[in-house]
Amino acid sequence: QHTKNGYEMAVKRVNDAGGVKVGGKTYKLQIKLYDDESSNERVASLVERLIVQDNVKFILGPYSSPLTAAMVSVTEKFKVPMVEANAASRSLFTKGYRYIFAVLSTSDQYLSSAIDLLAEKAQEAGKQPSSLKVAMAMGDDAFSLDVRAGILEAAKKHGMQVVIDDKVPDNFTDISATLARVKAVKPDIFLASGHATGAAT
Repeated sequence: QHTKNGYEMAVKRVNDAGGVKVGGKTYKLQIKLYDDESSNERVASLVERLIVQDNVKFILGPYSSPLTAAMVSVTEKFKVPMVEANAASRSLFTKGYRYIFAVLSTSDQYLSSAIDLLAEKAQEAGKQPSSLKVAMAMGDDAFSLDVRAGILEAAKKHGMQVVIDDKVPDNFTDISATLARVKAVKPDIFLASGHATGAAT
C-alpha cells in the first residue's frame, strides 16, 4: 500500500508540474496498477500483460526482492525498463540484467554505514576501531542475510570483532535469548534486521 501511494503521489506531482518533456514534446504520465497478491507466479503474468496487452513503456517495480526477481526475467525478455524502489537484494543487481534500475541502496549497504560511523566515532574518541565489538540478530531471509553480509564486510574492513551473529526467524516476536547474550557480552553496537514484525520487536 505504501508503494502504491508513493507511485501515485509521484505521478500526480509530475503531471501537476506540467508532465515530462521528451524530444520537444510534453507527456502526462498515467499509471496502470494490478494487484500481484504477493505471488511470484501472478506478478510474472501481470507484468507480461502490462507490456503485451496494455502496451506500457516503463515498469515501476513491485514491493519486495522475491517479487522483483520474478518480474525481471519478463522485463528483460521484452527489453522494457523497470525502475525498482522497493527491492534491495544485491543479487538483483549482480546478474547482468540490463533493464532494471534502482533508486535505493542495495541491502548489503543498509547497515554497513553504521559500522563505518562507529569506526569514525571511535577514532574521534581516541579508540582503535579494531577494539570494538559488534553484535547482530538478523532475520533468516534473503534480504536480512544481504544486510548481514554488508555488516560483516564493513566490520572486517575495520578489524572489528563480531561477538554475536544470531539468525532469527524472519518475523521474529521474541529475541530475549539474543538480548540476554548482548547484555552479558556488552558489545559496542547491536544491529538487527527484520521485516515489519521483526523490526517492531
